[in-house]
Amino acid sequence: MSDTPQLIQKYFPDLTATQIKQFGKLGSLYADWNSKINVISRKDIESLYTRHVLHSLGIAKVMSFKNFTEVLDVGTGGGFPGIPLSILFPQSNFHLVDSIGKKIKVVQAVADGLGLENVVAEHTRAEQVKKQYDFVVSRAVTRLKPFLQWIQNKFLPNSFNELTNGVLYLKGGDLGEELSEVKRPKKVYDLSEFFEEDFFETKKVVYVQMKK
Repeated sequence: MSDTPQLIQKYFPDLTATQIKQFGKLGSLYADWNSKINVISRKDIESLYTRHVLHSLGIAKVMSFKNFTEVLDVGTGGGFPGIPLSILFPQSNFHLVDSIGKKIKVVQAVADGLGLENVVAEHTRAEQVKKQYDFVVSRAVTRLKPFLQWIQNKFLPNSFNELTNGVLYLKGGDLGEELSEVKRPKKVYDLSEFFEEDFFETKKVVYVQMKK
């Protein structure tokens, strides 16, 4: 199956008509905005649904957010993983932050174009965010240990999802040394177990528990 919105339906067959329409619009919205403000490489924009949308939704294969879950996406860039997750979980709330203002401009425009009412996009650094959340998600903005230091005080005390409140981090490659630096409870999920495309061979979701 080529890089089209149907790729998402292949792995998430229970989408509503609204979700199918929203995922379908992502390609044209990002192509349009990327021509004005470059947030995705040319190579990647041609593989948007595989390398960005489906990759983001790898988190959903590990954790199905319950209604009213509060999620912070740190270093969201062009809106990943936050935008695809916000489509899939319309009853959860997503706060997407990035330190680069022009990227947040694209995120806001895409969220508006899709009619996403559960997304707040903000030009700020993670350390400056005052709210607390059930989960923090991100796509490999730095090594895991310093990342956890940025967001260690950002978690609500009570958990109501299947996983205890914590971090869901999209990473690739050999993580042995990096994970040895993290002393908290953690688990690594291989995305190749969920998605058959070659791109996912070395891609993983790292879950780190941040609350008791």
